[in-house]
Amino acid sequence: MSTDAISTANVAAAAEYLAFTLGQEEYGIDIQKVSEIRSYEAPTRIASAPEFVKGVINLRGLIVPIVDMRIKFNVGEPTYNQFTVVIILNIGHRVVGMVVDSVSDVTILTPEQVKPAPEITSTLNTEYIVGLGTIDERMLILVDIDRLMTSADMGLLDTALAA
Repeated sequence: MSTDAISTANVAAAAEYLAFTLGQEEYGIDIQKVSEIRSYEAPTRIASAPEFVKGVINLRGLIVPIVDMRIKFNVGEPTYNQFTVVIILNIGHRVVGMVVDSVSDVTILTPEQVKPAPEITSTLNTEYIVGLGTIDERMLILVDIDRLMTSADMGLLDTALAA
């Protein structure tokens, strides 16, 4: 196989990830799930929602549940500043927002740059981790955002349907 064919195959298999930070860690999600990135605005609180569901916002007439990923992943006390953003996601037929500390960039990773997630007990259940993406000295924890947002413990199915 020629070098051109190999690099073409790698480009075809490469995937783009939106990199964001939570505490000291950097995470990545499939860019195709991202609809937009907005500055943080305090959502309207919903009674009896889990603590990590901050509430809902009205996004151009659509009621969108907002999940604070710092609370969900238990990565320190959430603070809201000028870098705090809400990533608006399209998950299945639902729109969900997730609050993160900041967004850094969109990164392209080839299959060779993605390593399997280690089998360890952590605050983030490894069933939601696709793998670890490595770019030079940088490491991204790649999250299966579809699986995470549709999991039963998120409770977003009921929240989204009630909205």
